[in-house]
Amino acid sequence: MLKALLLDLDETLCDTRSANEAAKRLMGLALTQKYGAGFDGRGFADAYVAGIYRQWNDSQRARYLPIIEQQSEGAFRLQLICDLLAERGIADMDPGLAQALQDDFDSNRLKAFDFYPGIKEFLAESRKFFTLVVITNGPEFSQIPKIEAVNLSEHVDYIIIGGQEPEQKPARSIFDKALKLAKCEAHEAIHVGDSLAADIAGAHSSGITSVWIQHQQPLDAELGINPHHTVLHPSEIPALIRLLHNR
Repeated sequence: MLKALLLDLDETLCDTRSANEAAKRLMGLALTQKYGAGFDGRGFADAYVAGIYRQWNDSQRARYLPIIEQQSEGAFRLQLICDLLAERGIADMDPGLAQALQDDFDSNRLKAFDFYPGIKEFLAESRKFFTLVVITNGPEFSQIPKIEAVNLSEHVDYIIIGGQEPEQKPARSIFDKALKLAKCEAHEAIHVGDSLAADIAGAHSSGITSVWIQHQQPLDAELGINPHHTVLHPSEIPALIRLLHNR
């Protein structure tokens, strides 16, 4: 019997990609207006988002991890902005510019951050039958504002933020915590997420049925991870869960 739904947040319940795109567009425009048409504002914004998502090369990892560990996520993001500007020939920047760019990006992203259509209704319906636990990777710095922006606590029973835990997905410990909160066994839960490496691998290592949201991603054969169920888009989640619940 199915008792719990474990749910990822970004690109599962909420359209983070669209929110990022809106914030990147505005960041790029602001930089192009400040430095002129020859400045690739959109390229800068793309590089900034890649950086905050930890898409680092080895030298960036060596530079930024100590800042995060010894200072804060916010300090890292400010340094990232300074480095990206310096790479583009802007070394004598206004000290307040990096903070303003970061603040504006965060503000604009939160304004655009929302559930996918139909997801709030799906959560309300599901909560009648299941315990709902959201498991989201990421630092408190970014995840708590997003959670608050959509009033997520009003729509689910529990929220686990990876950045507040000893380990993040795909670690078994975070799934074990979710099962304990939901008061159920692994075979009584389903985990839904968009990341093969984090969500699906983590569910499988914990013995939990997986639902992968493909989002036009290829199934990476090298990972050797085969979801139990696949949907193309979050809009297909409700129908699949109803089907699995009624079996």
